[in-house]
Amino acid sequence: MTKEMITIDANEAVSRVAYFLSEVVAIYPITPSSTMGEHADAWAAAGVKNLWGTVPSVVEMQSEGGAAGAVHGALQAGALTTTFTASQGLLLMIPNMYKIAGELTSTVFHVAARTVAAHALAIYGDHSDVMAARQTGFALLASDSVQTAQDNALIANIATLESRIPFLHFFDGFRTSSEVAKIEQISMDEIRAMVDENKIYEIRERALNPERPFIRGTSQNPDAYFQGREAGNKYYEAVPAIVQKAMDQFAKVTGRTYHIFDYVGAADATEVIVIMGSGAETAEETAKYLNKQGRKTGVVNVRLYRPFDVAAFLKVLPASVKKIAVMDRTKESGSIGEPLFLDVVAAINAGLAKGTAPFKAMPVVTGGRYGLSSKEFTPAMVKAIFDELAKDAPKEHFTAGIIDDVTHTSLEFDPMFSINSTETKRCVFFGLGSDGTVGANKNSIKIIGEETNNYAQGYFYYDSKKSGSVTISHLRFGPNPIRAPYLIGPNDASFVACHNFSFMEWLDILKYAAPGAVFLLNSLYGPDEIWDHLPREAQKDIIEKKLKFYVIDAYEVAAKTGMGSRVNTIMQTAFFAISNILPRDEAIAQIKHSIEKTYGKRGEAVVQKNYAAVDQTLANLYEVKIPAAVTSSFSRRPAVPAEAPEFVRDVLGAMIAFEGESLPVSAFPVDGTYPSATTKWEKRNIALEIPVWEPDLCIQCAKCATVCPHAVIREKVYDPSYLKDAPETFKSIDAKFNEFPGNKFTIQVAPEDCTG
Repeated sequence: MTKEMITIDANEAVSRVAYFLSEVVAIYPITPSSTMGEHADAWAAAGVKNLWGTVPSVVEMQSEGGAAGAVHGALQAGALTTTFTASQGLLLMIPNMYKIAGELTSTVFHVAARTVAAHALAIYGDHSDVMAARQTGFALLASDSVQTAQDNALIANIATLESRIPFLHFFDGFRTSSEVAKIEQISMDEIRAMVDENKIYEIRERALNPERPFIRGTSQNPDAYFQGREAGNKYYEAVPAIVQKAMDQFAKVTGRTYHIFDYVGAADATEVIVIMGSGAETAEETAKYLNKQGRKTGVVNVRLYRPFDVAAFLKVLPASVKKIAVMDRTKESGSIGEPLFLDVVAAINAGLAKGTAPFKAMPVVTGGRYGLSSKEFTPAMVKAIFDELAKDAPKEHFTAGIIDDVTHTSLEFDPMFSINSTETKRCVFFGLGSDGTVGANKNSIKIIGEETNNYAQGYFYYDSKKSGSVTISHLRFGPNPIRAPYLIGPNDASFVACHNFSFMEWLDILKYAAPGAVFLLNSLYGPDEIWDHLPREAQKDIIEKKLKFYVIDAYEVAAKTGMGSRVNTIMQTAFFAISNILPRDEAIAQIKHSIEKTYGKRGEAVVQKNYAAVDQTLANLYEVKIPAAVTSSFSRRPAVPAEAPEFVRDVLGAMIAFEGESLPVSAFPVDGTYPSATTKWEKRNIALEIPVWEPDLCIQCAKCATVCPHAVIREKVYDPSYLKDAPETFKSIDAKFNEFPGNKFTIQVAPEDCTG
């Protein structure tokens, strides 16, 4: 059977499967899981039917606790029910999760795993929320990619129907949930082939029903409660076999094979990493690379984390293993080790005691932390872990990916180490939040993934300020499946685009460019004058890396075609014109098709404006002739002024300039306490146009200053003596306030703070 390939992110892929297998979907939005609920809500509003031909009831509650309560109630009524959540949202569901699990009720919660706020709020991904729920009695099933997340969404549903144990299916927030990738889509026929309708009938029979009254959820005393908790043990003991059975059935239906523990690496490996989530893909690909160099390494990818099947885990470990590093994407302060580490140590000890372990002597088992709040986890870091294991006495507990100069837990790694394939093209795009860059790049990935034989991957990094700030799009595509859940690194991109010229003034855009790469810049300056408007560092990189340099004034094209400040379509067209991924005419046709799909509902006028922008792009795209020497008279400015306080310069400045990865542990406050009034030091200077005060029209109402969202319009009432040395162009009028007779009034705009 021909497989349908789609380009999609994990949230949508998971939501689709969950929607088709549900009758009730109770939701409450929380980043990064929100779009799962949004998709379900949109499908229900459009009348999309589930597997049984009915439209699920999608209800948004007042909080995550309310959503979990609605799920609990719907389940007790016999409805197939699901929800989506993350982070504190999952923690608010825990009381209901205890009840759902204690009553052996079949359901699947889909979680885009995210940091639980500790010393600071963080919206990015790790396993701290999932680990906080591991005691509830839910089975925990981990996914490591967009493809696996879709597939496990179905596997979890089948397993919960047979086992009666509720499942928490989780995948890394943002890193997996928001990654756009080309995958094999599960068809409705494949879903139908997996579902045992008899199990659904059994759920109906167990439901609360006034026609067949019984009591569930009693209050018990000390003489009975303990025994009741132990009464369900056999159901948990059966879960691993049931999940593997579902995985085996899934393999027969789809051809994609999974196991509750999957091993990748040398059969005679001496060093092994145990890990789950997206980091497993990175570890597996690195182990394959190192083994080709003569190393003997392996990776155990944990899929079913709860219940933890000791026999299945020991079965996949090679008998030759001498040292094991167990990687946890969470931190449990005060514990002797993180959760997965403790489980692995206990499992190996149990196997040795029973004689079921594949080895006679206890291997060295170390525990590592990595990737908290989406901290990068790269092949270089994986290699550092394997190198540490190869030592005679590896660290018992360590961290990967940071510089810990306080408790000295961190492993040193070579950031230039790479396992990238030359067949995979890597592109980095810098955009301004809300300028459409991210949306255009998602369309580009879909065009590449669905209109060519290439596999494609897109991941989008957002500044915390989102709208009006920096976005960085990381795109990969090539002839082979892409298993690279980490950002494109320095000197690694064959194409770099900067969609906002002001970024060149303070960001190291070209550090990503590989030698011989293409650089596309949206510039107000034409090909003959752009060179002298670049900082020295940029000129040096262009010359030394022998980049091909193109410019386009996308703002002028946008203005002429009625697009306002939206340059996304223009820059997307320029990308396809330069990159030669598709023949130019075909690329333009596909871009226009995506415009129709994306903007069609906004009206024909919007579509035609975008079409005009595409047609005008090629006539305004120019290659720059690169001089032989650096001639610029200025350097890239620091992220914050030199007169800023030391902490602002050294710590916040690095974070503003996207250099936070290099900051050591000692640079940070121990309790998350930061100085206030630091925003004033960040001068983004991104506005192309700023407001102009017209004194003749001003009635001094101050409404402009009140409504300015970034507080850049500032009014002053002052004594006329301050005008003594003012330049002739300085504007002022007499103040009209009775409280300030004889004073002057001025409104000024702070251009460096204005966002346009």
